[in-house]
Parts: sequence; C-alpha cells; structure tokens
Amino acid sequence: MKPAWDQLMKEFDGHASVLIADVDCTTEGKSLCDESGVQGFPTIKYGDPNDMQDYKGGRDADALSKFAKENLGPSCGPDNLDLCAADKKKQIDEFLALPIADLTSKIKEKEDESAKADKDLEELLKSLQAQYEAGTKAKETKQEEIKGSGLGLMKSVQAYRKKAKAEL
Repeated sequence: MKPAWDQLMKEFDGHASVLIADVDCTTEGKSLCDESGVQGFPTIKYGDPNDMQDYKGGRDADALSKFAKENLGPSCGPDNLDLCAADKKKQIDEFLALPIADLTSKIKEKEDESAKADKDLEELLKSLQAQYEAGTKAKETKQEEIKGSGLGLMKSVQAYRKKAKAEL
C-alpha cells in the first residue's frame, strides 16, 4: 500500500485545500494518532482535522485517487457554511451561540461518552476472551476424557472387524 499512498501524496502535492500525508504513530506522531483514534497500522483517516473519519475503501492507487478527488477538499463547517445542509447549519449556529466554556464542557462530555464506549467494549472483549478460554479448556478436557474412555480402541476394534469381515 505504501507505493500507492506515496503516489497519492505526489498527485495532491501543493493542492490548495487537500493535504495527503503520512504520520509515524510510533514516534513524533503518536499523540496525533492517539487523539485521532488510530489503533492499527496502516490506518487511513480523512476529513476535518478536528473530526477525522475512518476510510474504508480500496487501498490501491486508483481507488485512493478516486476517493480523494470525490471526497476531499473544503467541507461543511463554520468556515464553509455554504457547503452545509440546513440541519448542519442549524447545529453550527447553535454551537457558535454557546459561550466557549459551555462548548468546551459539551465537547468534554461527548469525548467522555466516547471513551466510556471504548472502555465498555474493551471490558466486553475481556469477558468474551475469558469465556472463550474457559470454553476451550472445557472442550479440551472433554476431548481428553472421551479419548481416555476408549475411543481410540473402539476405532481400532471397528477397523479390525471390517478387515476381518472383508477377508472372509
């Protein structure tokens, strides 16, 4: 994928309103990646730098270029109200009317909700992992019990009888 990404960066180099870049999430870019919700590599994000979205399209040069041409550039926001649908304009107007302290509080509230959703999922995954491990152990114990009860010998006797019958 790296060659396709490099080609896309070259295609949009110097563009007035589109930035195609890569970030090393293991070094200087770690805080940006954490803030943007990057959890695996490679991850492609797009959109407003304050509201990055996950890219789910193709990873070849043609798919990336097509997506960039059709979806990147100025988007709905306080700087581009003309690009907003009526409901989004209304929301932006409501947010602009809020005192900055109230807006900051509402942002924190939503970020906390998102963090709780992440934590809830993590706890669910831990619970599921524990259930899976317990189920796997129970299965292995049962299979050992079945083998110990003579399953292998039963199969040997069955094969012996089929062979003996065939020889008659």
